[in-house]
Amino acid sequence: MTRLSVNINKIALLRNSRGSNIPDLLQFARDCERYGAQGITVHPRPDERHIRRDDVYKLKDVVTTEFNIEGYPTTDFMDMVCELKPTQCTLVPDAPGQLTSDHGWNTIGEQELLKRTVDRLHKHGIRVSLFIDPERNLLEGAKKTGAECIEFYTGPYAHDFYQNRAEAVQSHAEAAVICHELGLKINAGHDLNLDNLRYYRQNVPGLAEVSIGHALVRDCLYLGLENTIQLYLRELS
Repeated sequence: MTRLSVNINKIALLRNSRGSNIPDLLQFARDCERYGAQGITVHPRPDERHIRRDDVYKLKDVVTTEFNIEGYPTTDFMDMVCELKPTQCTLVPDAPGQLTSDHGWNTIGEQELLKRTVDRLHKHGIRVSLFIDPERNLLEGAKKTGAECIEFYTGPYAHDFYQNRAEAVQSHAEAAVICHELGLKINAGHDLNLDNLRYYRQNVPGLAEVSIGHALVRDCLYLGLENTIQLYLRELS
């Protein structure tokens, strides 16, 4: 079964809009786990518009499943991650003011940065995943950095899914075969939802984990958290 990691950034964004602790981010993380989620993902950004640094420290003491921290490897970010030692760190090539992740790493052009970063994280016992587009040369570059995992950027797949699902998933399915050849574990995330998730899982062999936030939180508004978690787990089983 592919693991479900719930990205709780949007819950923090909602809380921050009123300057209080409603909704309670820590309780939401606990409830996601209680209802069956196998991981919690956060992506703290420099402007702290949703997840704050102090949230990340508090969550480390609360999360009992896999804790995945995403982000660009600035000095502050790396110091925090190495101190907290989460299960996994997903490195993304986001600019400081970027609204959301919308492309993967150039693992060739930024090879040295990634090698140094991966090596430092490994020294602290942290598994590393690289946010990436499904292209052979980029996957080969990812392998050379020493990272154990990649996370396919699924934004284009989700966008094209309703036009032609077979074409939309083809590059990811082919890239999954390359990952197996290289010995890279496969994660995926961005705009996956209850419409496109099962088809993606069925056509990307060896999919280990998906990270879903925006769509899952949207579904919670209509369906409730417990029911929503169960629906996503059903699509992955």
